[in-house]
Amino acid sequence: MDMLRIINLKKCFGDKEVLTGLDLSVPEHSVFGFVGKNGAGKTTTMKMILGLLKPDSGEIFVSGDKVRYGQTSTNRYIGYLPDVPEFYSFMTAREYLRLCGESLEMGKKEIEERSEELLSLVGLSKVSHRMKGFSRGMKQRLGIAQALLGRPKLLICDEPTSALDPIGRKEVLDILLSARDQTTVLFSTHILADVERICTDVVFLNNGKIAVKGEVSQLKNMYPTHKFIVETIKEKDAEYLSGAFGDVLRTEKDTLVFSGKRAEMFEVLTFITEHKIPVSKIERVEPSLESLFMEVAAK
Repeated sequence: MDMLRIINLKKCFGDKEVLTGLDLSVPEHSVFGFVGKNGAGKTTTMKMILGLLKPDSGEIFVSGDKVRYGQTSTNRYIGYLPDVPEFYSFMTAREYLRLCGESLEMGKKEIEERSEELLSLVGLSKVSHRMKGFSRGMKQRLGIAQALLGRPKLLICDEPTSALDPIGRKEVLDILLSARDQTTVLFSTHILADVERICTDVVFLNNGKIAVKGEVSQLKNMYPTHKFIVETIKEKDAEYLSGAFGDVLRTEKDTLVFSGKRAEMFEVLTFITEHKIPVSKIERVEPSLESLFMEVAAK
């Protein structure tokens, strides 16, 4: 079943056509990467999913129900984490979740039990001080707990790791990955390594439409790379190899990046063997979403 379905969605702002007929299906219990450069239409699409922005044309369905602008009944299925969540700094995390639970008309016992469950999930169960002293990473983790409080069927995250340090990014990504058992995650980001780490599916938006979409593993296999790295022990051997082959990028004094088909790779290996050139590393460059994204963005 598709948790989110978008059909021929179009949106203009003045003369600027932001979405030119977007068609998108997000499978249930997937972690879905929503990727595109600035202005590609990601935030516009999310606002329309939430019923906060009126489409020029097209339809959006969440859990089978049609989204209607200004009538946000479908938001009962959705949890939302903005890129910079804001909180009442004088509250503790538990007090804030209690307030959110009461606004959702949850019972007192349910709020307490669900809050403890989620605070444990996001690693804040032992934190009792007020949110004024929270780090950026702690705020992001509390934001995920708040977004999951009402047991949403769809969790929308807008750039959740963009301003975090490596440890904070890892913590948030681990939480989102574990949340997949409870919900479907739509994950907007610019960080391609994050998509490769946790996403099951991905779409690349470009010029208001989908340029590439599919399962992450399949896309990487569809766009293989023909590059490989050779790292020599001696600098002079790197110079010798570079002179023997034309299409070579020298990234370090002793490191060369070759581009070519498998047969050309064997030519290089044969040359290294015949000339007894000592090397410390020969490594095939694995296909990545970043290289695919750069190829798409350049069009």
